Amino acid sequence: MTLLLMVLTVVLIQAMVAGINLAIPSLAAGGLHPSHTDLVWVVDGYVLVFAALLIPLGALGDRIGRKRAVVWGLALFTASCVISALAPNVLTLQLGRALGGAAAALAQPATLGVLLAVYRERRARAVTVWTAALGVGGVAGNLIAGTVLRSAGWPWFFLVFAPAAVLVLILTAALVPPVPRYPGRTSALDTALLVAGLFALLFGIIEGPEHGWASWPVLTAFAATVPLLLTFVGRGLRGRRPLLDPRVFAIPSVRAGALGVGASFLALFGLFFVNAQFLQEVKGYSPLRTAFAVLPLAAGMMAMTAVAAKAGPGRRTIGTGMGLIALGLVLLSFVKGDTPYPWYALCLLVTAAGLGLSAPALTTGILRGLPPAQAGLGSGLNSAAREVGAALGVAVIGSVLNSHASFTAGISVGYRVLAGLLLVFGAVAVAMWPAGQRDAGRPASPTPRTFHDMAGR
Repeated sequence: MTLLLMVLTVVLIQAMVAGINLAIPSLAAGGLHPSHTDLVWVVDGYVLVFAALLIPLGALGDRIGRKRAVVWGLALFTASCVISALAPNVLTLQLGRALGGAAAALAQPATLGVLLAVYRERRARAVTVWTAALGVGGVAGNLIAGTVLRSAGWPWFFLVFAPAAVLVLILTAALVPPVPRYPGRTSALDTALLVAGLFALLFGIIEGPEHGWASWPVLTAFAATVPLLLTFVGRGLRGRRPLLDPRVFAIPSVRAGALGVGASFLALFGLFFVNAQFLQEVKGYSPLRTAFAVLPLAAGMMAMTAVAAKAGPGRRTIGTGMGLIALGLVLLSFVKGDTPYPWYALCLLVTAAGLGLSAPALTTGILRGLPPAQAGLGSGLNSAAREVGAALGVAVIGSVLNSHASFTAGISVGYRVLAGLLLVFGAVAVAMWPAGQRDAGRPASPTPRTFHDMAGR
């Protein structure tokens, strides 16, 4: 039951991220009369707050208790859905979305921390299922949005999440066993520096294709990112109990895992960004038919869970998985408006199978590099790498599309660019990966000691 409830929490969070894109036309035509910029911030406000807070709120979950973090996160998530649905103006809607991002950043890292504490003897299976839930949630969001928006307005998209979140919250509070807390101290200044630095970085990446990479808002954001993150790193190297010790990236599995996760989701979110547009604008599918058309993404990931758990996080597993993602993107680059759906579905299956194979291994690499007391922080680091990669993927393919007059020609080139980037970064991640690491179910015993020695504790 614990596994089911944590997976459902992740699915709810990811469904909100994906489903909002299908709700944008209904929002644009609604009574709030949002401008184009307003709509951009309705979408990006959730993502920016979510990504910027993942690491500090992951660490907070370790301290206050991971079960409690999930419960509080679900409560805030419910409140954000109600606020968004009943918003009398655009600003209230945007604030509700930002609250939802904070709620997701509190709950999602804690879900993996709970699973690692409860399923000590079956960690490989727990990590694999949790990773698959990230992809399933995105597909579920499209299905929910397509179904609801077919007969109701955009407020109902938010309202349908509220009772589901309340139910999961009640069951989690009643049925999930207590998980040990790991008290610790972190500096408010360190937290502010990291959040501000990540927010500025992601703002620049997200707004680059929209405003232009040489525009003053984008350049200002990137200019602010450098001193903020450098100051955070400097304080982390000197501090006794830093929020995130930069020296953790000297551990090969952490460094390779973060790079691999970021590269994988760079490719996948580039695909997600144009996929729905292709199906609706080129293939002529309705939103609901589009939602069903992308089901192979969930099927491919779920089908690979048993294979990924059995294979373990070795170089072969990671290399094969990332290679399949790249192959799927290359195959998709040849898809046209008259391409039969079965061939398109096969391309999605190949791509999803690659993610289902490599993502659990990469996540395990990050987690095994940190001591058990910092599982929530590790999960936050994993998710932060994912969100930065996702933002980069959207920016890359958005820039490619802006340089092509034809949408179909643009996505063909874009898919190949994403595949090329993935292969390059994937090769680096595989080369970094420690030789001989295959056992996903048991972290290497020297790792926590090595981390503490490196951190000077």
